[in-house]
Amino acid sequence: MPGVIGDAGSCRAAPRDKAEDDMPNFPKSVEIKEEGPREGFQIEKEFVPTARKIEFINALSKTGLKTIQIVSFVSPKLVPNMADAEEVVAGIDMQPGVDYTGLWLNEKGFERAAATGRLAMKGNLNLCASETFLKRNQNRTGEQQVAELHGTIERYKSHGMPVEMAGISAAFGCNFEGDVPVSKIMDLAKVIFDITAEHDVSLKRFLLLDTMGWGTPDRIKRCVGALQDQYPDLEYALHLHDTRGMGIANAYAGLEMGVAHFDACVAGLGGCPFAGNKAAAGNVCTEDLVFMCEEMGIDTGLDLDALAECARLAEDVVGHPLPGSIMRGGSLQNLRDQAAA
Repeated sequence: MPGVIGDAGSCRAAPRDKAEDDMPNFPKSVEIKEEGPREGFQIEKEFVPTARKIEFINALSKTGLKTIQIVSFVSPKLVPNMADAEEVVAGIDMQPGVDYTGLWLNEKGFERAAATGRLAMKGNLNLCASETFLKRNQNRTGEQQVAELHGTIERYKSHGMPVEMAGISAAFGCNFEGDVPVSKIMDLAKVIFDITAEHDVSLKRFLLLDTMGWGTPDRIKRCVGALQDQYPDLEYALHLHDTRGMGIANAYAGLEMGVAHFDACVAGLGGCPFAGNKAAAGNVCTEDLVFMCEEMGIDTGLDLDALAECARLAEDVVGHPLPGSIMRGGSLQNLRDQAAA
C-alpha cells in the first residue's frame, strides 16, 4: 500500500510513557452508537424476519440512544440477513432526536442508502490494516482502497454531506496476518490526513476498529495514545469486538485515555462473517458498557432498564442465548433501591 510502512513489532511492543505514567483521563460523559440491528443480525444463520428487525429497532429507539445503525447495503448473496435493508428502513417508527444510519462499502451501497430518503447520511472514510481481511470483506486491495478515498470524498461533497470521521479497521490485529504494529496505524492515519487535506476536509473524529478481537487494554492505550500525541485535537472512538472477552476491559482502557465515543451492540449481538474465526463475537455489550460507565459516574444519557429489555428481546428475536450480563444480573441501582426500602 503506497505510503504505508509497517514494522516487525506489535501494538504491545511500542513503548509509550503517557499510557503507562499518566493518571486516567476519564470523560464526564460518553456517546454510544448502537449497532445491534446491523452488526448483530448480519451474522445470524437463519433469516431474521423483517417485522422482528423493525420491532427491535423501534424498541431501541426508546432507550435514549441518539444513533442507531440499523442495516447495511451489501450483496444479499454475501450477507443474506441484509437482503431486506430497504424494507427495514421504510418500516421503522422514526423517533425525533435519533439518527438512523446504514453501512455501505461501495458506491452502489451508498446510492441505495441515499435512495431511502430516511437515513442520516454521514460521510465516513475507512482504511484497513489487513490486506487479507480487506480482500475477503470488500474484495479490494489496500492500494485500491486508498485510491478510492478521493472519489468517496468528492461523492460525499456532491451530496452535501460533511466528512467528519475516518477510521481504521483490523487496527489491533488480524486472524490472517497477525499483530498490527502501532507504526502501521500511524502510517495509515497519515495517508488519510494527507488525502483529506488535499480535498480541504477537516476531520473531527477518528475511529479504531478491533474487527477481529485482537485488542487488549495495553494495545488500546498504546494505539490511542500514539494517535493522541500526533493529533491531539481529534475526538477518538472505539469499535470493540468481544471475541476473547476483552471488550469491556478494552472499553475501560479507552475511558482511561479519555475516549468518549463507542460503538456497541445490545446483548453483545453480532460478529463479522468474514473474520475467519468460528467464535467471532459481537461488539462490546451496550447495556454492560452503560452499567460500567454509570457506576463510574460517567453519564451516558441512556435508560439501562430499557436497554436490558431490548437485550432480552434480541435473544427472543434470534432464538438463542446472547452473552450480555446486565440483562440477567440487573443493575445495582435496582438492588440498592430494594435494600433502601
